[in-house]
Amino acid sequence: MSWFKRIKEGITTSTHEKKETPDGLWNQCPKCKHIITSAEHKANLYCCPNCNYHSRIGSKEYFRLLFDNNKFLELDSNMSSSDPLSFKDKKKYSDRVKSMQKKTGLKDAVRTGYGNLKGNKVVIACMDFSFIGGSMGSVVGEKISRAIDYARKNKSPMIIISKSGGARMMEAGISLMQLAKTSAKLALLAKEKIPYISICTDPTFGGATASFSMLGDINIAEPKALIGFAGPKVVKETIGKDLPNGFQTAEFLKDHGFIDTIIERKQLKEKLAQILRIIKG
Repeated sequence: MSWFKRIKEGITTSTHEKKETPDGLWNQCPKCKHIITSAEHKANLYCCPNCNYHSRIGSKEYFRLLFDNNKFLELDSNMSSSDPLSFKDKKKYSDRVKSMQKKTGLKDAVRTGYGNLKGNKVVIACMDFSFIGGSMGSVVGEKISRAIDYARKNKSPMIIISKSGGARMMEAGISLMQLAKTSAKLALLAKEKIPYISICTDPTFGGATASFSMLGDINIAEPKALIGFAGPKVVKETIGKDLPNGFQTAEFLKDHGFIDTIIERKQLKEKLAQILRIIKG
């Protein structure tokens, strides 16, 4: 049976559970298994038209979505992680970084830029989960800190889009230091009354949640995004109790006061522009 006929008839095989068919023409939603063309998926901002599942996207897609005409000044674009501990597990950390750089085309797990969002000057830092799970290493913390300094210098609102598995343990204590550093920089931003908007996407965990991701003047999340510190299995084993339904989803956190609002990706730019207009008064 041909690929096309299998897809039309909705036959699911282990191959069809991949994101796309080998030709890259189709996309199957990992949530509801609805199938559309990759072009339709991209046009719909990588959201499923059937169940509204928000697929993970990176800084390239968010910058294209949020910056007017996709024009922006990229900040600190050449920063790259060193290997301060000469760390090695299954492979050397330095080799892992080089491999990820080659695979993703990124220097590290965050990109920062300065430009217009509906005519409003903003600084945006966006994490990329594809780079070692969006883990927070020295470069991630330093680039976010420098972006906050840039926002302070230019009196521009700061937006951070989080997508992280947590601290990058290959850098040990140096990684953990980034939590305090970025939090301190945001405190300086708040002292100067410059707005900071945090956007939590799927997943936002570990050190990101323990620092900048939950410190926004306004904390936003995408629908169904998983947000927390440790994973649900770890939490359940630690407290020895079953967890409530929807635990660590954006909706659960909104109901319990940790998230201010949930905004769909298709509405994100317009809603951010509205927020910025209100802030300006």
